[in-house]
Amino acid sequence: MNWKKILYLVLVVVVAGISALGGAVAGGLLVYRSVSKALPAAPAVTGVPAANQQAQPLVIGSTDVQTAIVQVVKDVGPAVVTVVGTIPGQMTFFGATPDETVSGSGFFISADGYILTNNHVVEDTTELTVILSDGTQRPAKIVGTDKFADLAILKTDGQAPAVARLGNSDLLDPGETVIAIGSPLGDFKNSVTVGVISASGRSIDTGEGYTIEGLIQTDAAINQGNSGGPLVDLAGEVIGINTLVVRSSGSGAVAEGLGFAIPSDTASAVAEQIIQKGYFSRPSLGITVQTITPRIAALYDLPVEWGAYVTNVNSGGPGAQAGLQEGDIITKIGGSAIGENNSYINTLFSFQPGQQVTLEVVRGRQTLQLQATLGEAGAK
Repeated sequence: MNWKKILYLVLVVVVAGISALGGAVAGGLLVYRSVSKALPAAPAVTGVPAANQQAQPLVIGSTDVQTAIVQVVKDVGPAVVTVVGTIPGQMTFFGATPDETVSGSGFFISADGYILTNNHVVEDTTELTVILSDGTQRPAKIVGTDKFADLAILKTDGQAPAVARLGNSDLLDPGETVIAIGSPLGDFKNSVTVGVISASGRSIDTGEGYTIEGLIQTDAAINQGNSGGPLVDLAGEVIGINTLVVRSSGSGAVAEGLGFAIPSDTASAVAEQIIQKGYFSRPSLGITVQTITPRIAALYDLPVEWGAYVTNVNSGGPGAQAGLQEGDIITKIGGSAIGENNSYINTLFSFQPGQQVTLEVVRGRQTLQLQATLGEAGAK
């Protein structure tokens, strides 16, 4: 056998060996991958620093959350009602205008028929009807309202089909799942929307000389007609009363998902007092005021940029007894200055009826200190 044949034979053997080895490796790798997929992941080794362990993916299932939402809606839904009111027409130069029908939402807070809703839902109405979740209609009457918290209590005869529990709104955290139930546009009764708590402690200027403070912000869809309906957590407790939605800013920017609700702690305090006394007690000076801003101060050459200009003093009221006069400008109540972020109403409401406070008053070019004992507003 010559050397060429020997070299050829050696080359054939080498190639065959390499091919066999490659096939074995490929087959072994395939078997390893198949087996590793079938076996459960190895448990984390305790006592070993996290940096030395392989990161495990965090898997969060939505089944439990969805189940909780469904159960909450089943429990709370029957307590939610649609509130329909009639505002009588007005006599104008061209004749009487027709009656206006308004609607909103509400919910039973007691088995004997007390319903919590927004004041703006029932304001100026003369007739009220509530529609239960099963379509049954009942007449309702207003027990009492509080304009400044935008809350009202209604009463119907008969037992409530279900009662919603008021929870503790102080325990809310941003990101917590919440459910809004109500009747948007008055037609889509007991609609359910889901979102999260975006923030708490928000303030909204009403444009009427006071600010509603401490509001809950949520991205759960709230539309006209949802007002007065409950905002519920996954424990099935009402933690807010849906009251308004902001869709644009003063600059004209369009916004979505900016809904606001009155905290349940506020609603609980107001509701309890209205049910007991027929009204919610607020401090009063027995006066009418006009808010002073830097623009108004410059326009009328007033001596201060912020304050409350007294336009009327009720005879015999707390303000009159303290010596207030028309034309006075109140700049401080009890040491709290009235300013851009602290309106007259909100400053006054930080005190209680019967409390004695010092009023700082500008009269002409003089600054006076008057002592006043606050009266009680809201009593019938």
